[in-house]
Amino acid sequence: MANSNGGGTGGSYQAPESKKEEYRKYLEKSGVIDSLTKVLVGLYEEPDRPVNAVDYVKRSINASASDDGSKDALRKENEKLKAKVQELEKTIARMKKEQQQNGANK
Repeated sequence: MANSNGGGTGGSYQAPESKKEEYRKYLEKSGVIDSLTKVLVGLYEEPDRPVNAVDYVKRSINASASDDGSKDALRKENEKLKAKVQELEKTIARMKKEQQQNGANK
C-alpha cells in the first residue's frame, strides 16, 4: 500500500510545492537569498566581466562571510578611536588654554 498524507508506515508525505515553499522560506530567513542576490548584482555591475564567473561568485561569497566578523571588529575599533580622538581634543584644548594663560602672565 502506498504512503499518503501521514498514513501508512513510516515518514510523512509532503507535496513538492509545499516542500519548495518551505525551502525557499528557509533560504530567505537564513539570508542566503540576499547574499546570492548581492553577489549576482555585483557580477552584473562588473564593467569587465570575469572570465570565470563561478570563481567570482566563490570569492565574493567567501569575502562576505569573512566580512561579518571583520565588521564587528572594525566597529569596536572605530568606537575606541573616536573616544581617543575626543580625549586628545580635550588635551589640546587644555594645553592651548594653559599656553594662553602662561603667555598672559609674562
